[in-house]
Parts: sequence; structure tokens; C-alpha cells
Amino acid sequence: MKPAVRFERFPPYTPIEPFEVLSERLGLPVEKIIKLDANENPYGMSPRARAALADLDFPHIYPDPESRTLRRALAEFTGLPVDSLMAGAGADELIDLILRVMLEKDEGVLNFPPTFGMYPFDTYLNAGQVISIPRRADFSLDLPAIRTAVDTYRPRILFVTAPNNPDGNLPDSQVIQEILDLPVLVVVDEAYIEFCEGAGRLGEQRTLLPEVLKRENLVVLRTFSKWAGLAGLRVGYGAFPAWLMPVLWKAKQPYNVNVAATAAAIASLQDREYLAENVARLRIERNRLYEKLRAVPFLEPFPSQANFILCRVNGTSALSLKEALAQRGILVRFYNTPLLQNYIRISVGKPPHTNAVIEAMQKLAIEWRLS
Repeated sequence: MKPAVRFERFPPYTPIEPFEVLSERLGLPVEKIIKLDANENPYGMSPRARAALADLDFPHIYPDPESRTLRRALAEFTGLPVDSLMAGAGADELIDLILRVMLEKDEGVLNFPPTFGMYPFDTYLNAGQVISIPRRADFSLDLPAIRTAVDTYRPRILFVTAPNNPDGNLPDSQVIQEILDLPVLVVVDEAYIEFCEGAGRLGEQRTLLPEVLKRENLVVLRTFSKWAGLAGLRVGYGAFPAWLMPVLWKAKQPYNVNVAATAAAIASLQDREYLAENVARLRIERNRLYEKLRAVPFLEPFPSQANFILCRVNGTSALSLKEALAQRGILVRFYNTPLLQNYIRISVGKPPHTNAVIEAMQKLAIEWRLS
């Protein structure tokens, strides 16, 4: 039997490979690989989270389908009612769930590329239509074009990442407020909010979570992957308006957040001071990495409020640069799309990682006579 026609034309999402796959492909031991291609937290999970994983009581029993203990911990962390919160197997699952319950066939979803690739991926997966409004040259949102698109296409949903991936641009708060006044469900993805300057210890001064209780058209998504170092366990959460929660509960997979992810997330919330110190280290290292990259003659880095830095590559091939770095055990993300031609993105690592990246760049500049 053939698959549905739309899947024959379906654009696949390109995931990043884990250490063991990279080690085999590159012929390097894991300890020799500097993995800066997926915005993972190089400091890893907290000691309490690691202990919680080693001391799971009932891994042979299905998890709580409502993640009640985790949601109560999240309510204490966010200040929101438990009934407004839902946990997911990463925020990715919640993106798909929102689209699944909201979209009828061929209904529109506003997307602002370049941005996170899961929004168009899941829109197409759920038989929707992607309406793309490209960002400006500085990666800011084009508010007049967004208004026009809402008036013209009457989309059901709008996704905006704050800060945006892959450029690290944080949308202006006034622009976000004006977007929230539009007649569309606005999903704000705060995967990297903890890394913003002036955001408090863990993003509490920049988050839109409290706004969910005031607006009927706002969803805010968060994740434990970045700030808490739990990317491999896949756990995130969202805050939703009351009218949307009943249908989400009906459509959600029953055991979506496993017991290991639940235990690690709860332990992380109990170890916030430790994790906040790691976030502070990454903010400092991001600023140092940015200044170092500015001195590389063939790179044009963009200021970032996230845990990565996007760079335009000038005078040489970004793909060749990515491959040359990989030969040295340094993994970065490469882009060559209509809106990102000849770019790389470098995740923020520990200080020795920065040193290794800059040393490799300087040697390549000499080898390629680009200094």
C-alpha cells in the first residue's frame, strides 16, 4: 500500500546525531569530540537529578498519565495553577499536540523563518498549510507583514520563538504584545528564555507565563532540555488557556512523560540554584565566545540571547568549514537555505571548548589564507 500523497512530498526534519554515532562516524573517542551542534548544556544535569535516576522506585510501572507530581512542582516554580499546565515528552510533543487538536485540513499556520524547523514539520504532518513571513535582515519580526498575513489568510495558529533559533534574537516585548492582540492563537516557544540577559536566574523576568492567565489566545512552551541539561530525557511543559485544556487531555498520549524524565525534572526543580549557576556560566561564556568570533576574519557573528551564536561565513564555504572542524572533533551546525546562505551556528560550551574552537578557526584562517 502507498502512503498518503502528502507524505510523499513531506519535507523531513534533520535531527542531530548523538555522541556514540558521531564517535563511530568520525573515528574519534567520545572524549575527543566537542559537540556544539545541538544547543545542549555541556554541564549536564544536576546532582539531584542524577541521584533521582539512580533511585527510581517503580520503573516497571506505567507513569502517571497526568504527570500530577511534576505539574505540582511546575506550579510552584511558575506561580501558575496546576490546571493550566501540561507536561510533554519535550516541548516538541506539545507543538504537535496543539496542531493536532487545532488544525482542520489545509488551515494556515504562521511561521517566521529562519526559525525552529519543527513548526512547519508538524504543520505539514497535521495536514495544515505553512504561511511563511520571513524575518528582516537583523532577524527581527516583520510586524506589518504579520498583520497583513493574518488579515489575508486568517491563520489558526502563530508560532514565535523567544529567543529565536538559530539567531538568538529576542523579540521586542512591544511587538509580542501587538501580536497577542491579533485574532490568532499565539504559541510562544521559550526554549532558551533562561539564557537572556536581564531575565533573572532562570528566565523569570522575561517569561510570558503569567500572561497566559490574562489572555485567551496565548500558549507558552518551556523545556528542561537546555537550562536543566535533560535533552536526552525529553521533558518539557506548556501553559495553556483554560478553554484548550480539556481537548488537549483527550488527545494526549496517555503515558507521554516517562518515569525517568519525571523524576529528573522534579529533582531539577529542587536544585535550581545549582542549575542557575550553570546558566550564568553559559551567559558569560556566550559573551566571551562572541567577542572571540568577531576577531575571526572570515566570520560575522550575530549577537545572541540564547546559548548559541549564529555566524555568517564570508570568503569561504560554510560547509567546508563545518567539515574541517569535524575532522578536528568539533561539531557545529551548518545552514545553507534561501534565508541562511553559508551560515554556521555554534553552541556555547565550557571555556576549554571556546578555546579549542577559536584555535581551530585561527589555524584554518592561516591555512586558507583568509587572515
